[in-house]
Amino acid sequence: MSDDEYVYEEDEEYASEGAEENDDALEGIYYDAKDKIEDEPGEAVKGFLALLDRDEDETNYPKWAWKAMKRLVRVYFKLQKFDEMTAMYRRLLRYEWSGRTRNDTEKAINKLLDLTSGAAGSTSAVTAAMYEITTEYVGEGARNEKLWFAIKMKSAQVQLDNNDHQQCKKTLAELKDSCRMADSPGSWDKKKGTQLMTIFATEIQLYQGLGDFEKLKNLYHEAMAVEGAIPPPKITGIIKEAGGKMYMEQDDYEQANEAFFQAFKHYDEAGHPRRIQCLRYLVVANMMSRSKINPFDCQEAKPYKTDPEIAVMTDLVEAANNKNITAFENILKQNLRMITSDPLIDKYISPLLRTVRMQVLQQNVKGYTTIRLAYLADDLSIPEAEVEELLVAMLLDDELSGGIDQVKGTLHLNDPSKDQSRYQAIRKWSTQVSSLHRYIGTFLLNTT
Repeated sequence: MSDDEYVYEEDEEYASEGAEENDDALEGIYYDAKDKIEDEPGEAVKGFLALLDRDEDETNYPKWAWKAMKRLVRVYFKLQKFDEMTAMYRRLLRYEWSGRTRNDTEKAINKLLDLTSGAAGSTSAVTAAMYEITTEYVGEGARNEKLWFAIKMKSAQVQLDNNDHQQCKKTLAELKDSCRMADSPGSWDKKKGTQLMTIFATEIQLYQGLGDFEKLKNLYHEAMAVEGAIPPPKITGIIKEAGGKMYMEQDDYEQANEAFFQAFKHYDEAGHPRRIQCLRYLVVANMMSRSKINPFDCQEAKPYKTDPEIAVMTDLVEAANNKNITAFENILKQNLRMITSDPLIDKYISPLLRTVRMQVLQQNVKGYTTIRLAYLADDLSIPEAEVEELLVAMLLDDELSGGIDQVKGTLHLNDPSKDQSRYQAIRKWSTQVSSLHRYIGTFLLNTT
């Protein structure tokens, strides 16, 4: 974080006041200290503390004291004086004066928490202390539910980012409890559906990171069952992306295809960078499902066809649709590092290549009743044994009808028209047996 980021513009509500009070001594002390923040932060601290030590009855003291305290929290953070920083932050939150609005408080809290969360020089302990002070403050008296929820959600996200999984679980459990019906703790409050979806989105990310797919599966279905929710597009994108990954683990590629498409659309609507990665996942799921629909034909995906991260995936889809295994393998070899940089995509490269080879085999055997395995192997540029293994899988999955002569190294395919005649004969025989069974049953009833 650069020094410039420690200096921020004054809040808009005060922008015009400084011009009207140029003769105010407090203002002079404040701006003199502010000018020293970058080069002499220690002197800046002395200046702001001197302002706070002034007579509280001076004109406009509360306004300048409030501003000085906010600055001091930032400067202490810059100097990594975390004990002084947290003490000043606590003092800031409890400083009451007539000109302070709820909006002032929320803006100060959000800016200072953002400053200390994940910034260079910060630690998880410092961040945790800041959130603890904040939640303690917002939970006092008549709690501001909206602010409490927002702070708690931020706290859970920071805990997740810091891999503090146990504390994150506790925070999420507390948040979930706030979404239950007061008179029926076992039921969700439908008025808080949107908040609940936000909690589920973070919880899904938590268990995704932990690799607990059984828990992830339950959470996904729970999230999809939430009523009365109108979550932001980003939240829906997170949940749908998790669903897509879950379906991929279950080899349910059609469902994964649909989930990733929905995730991509919602990320795109939110302007979130995850849309690109989700589009890549969509391409993989689409090819694994052997869908005949090109994912880039949809209006939402078309603008990304030429994106550098997507162009390679576009070429893969085109090669797969054209059953051009040579082009498909060349694209993989030339862009292997970029394609496999994501663990999920890397996991499915081999199954994907296997799927495309099966599609090519299915096309190449059309019109044949007998064909040599060696010919098919040459066409795919793979060993004959691998071709045999692929054909066996296709025969077992009823993608092909026939058998393999391992001695002669040939594939024998049944005539589809003869298969159809045989199936029709079997259906006719089954119908006749059923009719005879009903006739005998009726006869026996009538003769007893």
